[in-house]
Amino acid sequence: MKQYRTLPGTIFDISNYLFLSLFALAAVIPFIYVFAGSFASDAELTKRTFFLIPEKFTTAAYRYIFSTDTIMRSIGVSVYVTTVGTLINLFFTVTMAYALSKRHLAGRNFVLNLVVFSMLFGGGMIPTYLVVRELQLLDTYWALMLPGAISAFNLIIVKNFFQELPAELEDAAKIDGCSELGLLRRIVLPLSMPVLATFTLFYAVGHWNNYYSALLYINEPSKWPLQVILRQIVMLSQMAAGDLNAMDPNFEQPPDQSIKMAVIVVGTLPILLVYPFLQKHFAKGVLLGSVKG
Repeated sequence: MKQYRTLPGTIFDISNYLFLSLFALAAVIPFIYVFAGSFASDAELTKRTFFLIPEKFTTAAYRYIFSTDTIMRSIGVSVYVTTVGTLINLFFTVTMAYALSKRHLAGRNFVLNLVVFSMLFGGGMIPTYLVVRELQLLDTYWALMLPGAISAFNLIIVKNFFQELPAELEDAAKIDGCSELGLLRRIVLPLSMPVLATFTLFYAVGHWNNYYSALLYINEPSKWPLQVILRQIVMLSQMAAGDLNAMDPNFEQPPDQSIKMAVIVVGTLPILLVYPFLQKHFAKGVLLGSVKG
């Protein structure tokens, strides 16, 4: 059936497109500026307050921050913590959500109330630190992954999604002799890929951007993730990753602003490149389980 658009409707659509386009530009332009500034020279950063394309490209800032293995080591730490931490998050979230999705489970409501209580009230920084210290997790990567192994909000969303799966699938699988573990692995998980992809992205971004836990629990600089090094550069204006003695004697130290922009780019791009692979599941998975059936 052909639809006839009115003049007010057309004006409204055009206004929406313009507004969303301006909003998208406002979100993207700051990152483009940071990316361009990381390749700019000292004179250009001083002369031009804002630009999207530098007049002269230079990689001095990147050569400076990669002159030693400090940045590369911190990137390796961040990748390890993000990968292992996300797997731990998904394992505990999925297994606990699957168990709580069973309405016949004894004590289910009591455990759910505890989950909601933990979402509203936290133990606080000092009690959490004492627990980590008593478990002898200080100066270990486990201190960055185990304290937040389960997100109460994500757990409830995944539980609701599991409850919405047709009960006939479970009945048919059990008739064929499938165990609870086999049911989870062969039926529930394949059907849950959109919601799992969504929370994989949430957990991974949280681990990648987390620096406060490392400041609290990690005292050894060699175990600092990339975000802590970034904080040292941006907040303290001290760059310990570059070794000028190992460079060309005629090498001029790049401006602090250029170094900060380069490290921001290095810290943002890896996790940004993950999003396109999960984007097709994100829009669908972010709403799944949010409505109780």
